[in-house]
Amino acid sequence: MMISQAGLFDGLVEESVAELRATAVDLIPKLVTALLFLAVAYVAIRLVLAVVRSALERIYADSQLVADLFTTVAAVFLWFAAALTLLKILGMGDIAASLGTATGFVALGVSYALSDMIADIVAGVYLLRDPDFDPGDEVVVGDVTGVVREVDLRKTRLEVEGDVVVMGNSSVEEKWTKKGAPERELPETEADPEATERTDDPSG
Repeated sequence: MMISQAGLFDGLVEESVAELRATAVDLIPKLVTALLFLAVAYVAIRLVLAVVRSALERIYADSQLVADLFTTVAAVFLWFAAALTLLKILGMGDIAASLGTATGFVALGVSYALSDMIADIVAGVYLLRDPDFDPGDEVVVGDVTGVVREVDLRKTRLEVEGDVVVMGNSSVEEKWTKKGAPERELPETEADPEATERTDDPSG
């Protein structure tokens, strides 16, 4: 009886080892492919982020924060896409699909909760690019008249009679007016010499 049990145990061990060996043989090509993919993805993502940062720094030369923010957002999306692809390469496509769906719902909830902050950031990007809204300009925002002191991604600071008024960029971007803007001069119309001669000629 003991001999039969020992033989059964040995058979189970041999079967388990054979299954592990077969799994390892199947897994090795996937691991090699995954490592190659990670290397290529790392280089590609670094290049893309460098291009994105360079372009943003040229556009927003006066605001390093904008370039940092959008470069970080791009990096998160690129690395998340790389992670999902890596899971598919390793044969975990179902996990990748579930993770992508769950992340989409989480992102939707976060974007809804942070909708005001996102609106301020988007408006801040426009204000930072507006040539008529710079520090030192006198502007009117609703019932507030003041001098622009500082503009960042979320807030605008106006100096009003020695005080500093802080306003959200979305409320500023909705309606603001620059005071003291020079009026556009209309081009002078050149006089017609023939018409002048006809006017000066009494016989005409």
